[in-house]
Amino acid sequence: MKENKEVKISYIAAHLTTIISVTLVLVLVGIIAMVWIGADKETRRMREKIELSVIMSDSISNSDARVVEEMIKKEPYALQTQFISREDAMKQWKKDTGEDLEEVFGVNPLSPEISFTLKADYSSPAQIASIRDAIAKIKGVEDVSTPETDTVEAINRSVSRMTALLGAIAIVMLIISFVLINNTVHLTIYSRRFTIHTMQLVGATNGYIRRPVVFNNMMCGLIAGLIASGLIAIVLAFAPEAGFHELNNVIGWEEFGVVAGGITLVGMIICALAAWMSTARYLGKDYDKLFR
Repeated sequence: MKENKEVKISYIAAHLTTIISVTLVLVLVGIIAMVWIGADKETRRMREKIELSVIMSDSISNSDARVVEEMIKKEPYALQTQFISREDAMKQWKKDTGEDLEEVFGVNPLSPEISFTLKADYSSPAQIASIRDAIAKIKGVEDVSTPETDTVEAINRSVSRMTALLGAIAIVMLIISFVLINNTVHLTIYSRRFTIHTMQLVGATNGYIRRPVVFNNMMCGLIAGLIASGLIAIVLAFAPEAGFHELNNVIGWEEFGVVAGGITLVGMIICALAAWMSTARYLGKDYDKLFR
């Protein structure tokens, strides 16, 4: 009775160690994933600040210029549009310079303008040039002002470098995760190697022996993924109280749900794969080699 109790306690302790080890690794993977998602959202936000201005002909009316705005608004590249009438342009001119051009020229010489921002997927220099050329052909458009190519390319280079860096870190973390989890699971199965050999002696098939081991470790991965997700959720929930008010704006609960599901699935797959590999290592060994 005492011996059975000790075996039961050691079994629980072994799985507890696995769960804790896998949880710590998954928390790190989850943090990297959250940083990646946050960085992607911020870079898209930077790209969506690229603004183009359409200067209409001075002979076009506000109503006709509005029609052009509606045409641009329906295009797939347009994120937000803003119409500036002749009157609004004059008010802004007076505010900025203090001059009243109507008194100087007798009429309002300013033209209606349309400014719009681009969606992130249309922010490359080539796409901006194509959009500019297409709008310039619209009747009543006098000029299309676009940001400098160097500025756009600098933004895209920064985004590409950040994405590549975070991608490399994520790959390295996954490799490290697999190695650590594999070692942890291997130690658990190593302690059961004689049990595995005994089961083989009584006629148990490899699949019969491997199935509960893989299932148990998959459950360890599931539990570790849920615990890791809970820890990350606690951090997100209390981030505003700790002074990190912007964190919830960058990473919302929807993104957290994706990360939580991802790290839980990764934990289950890696633990199951590691258990399968470790079990296979001992299934083909002779009794004498089990002591090594």
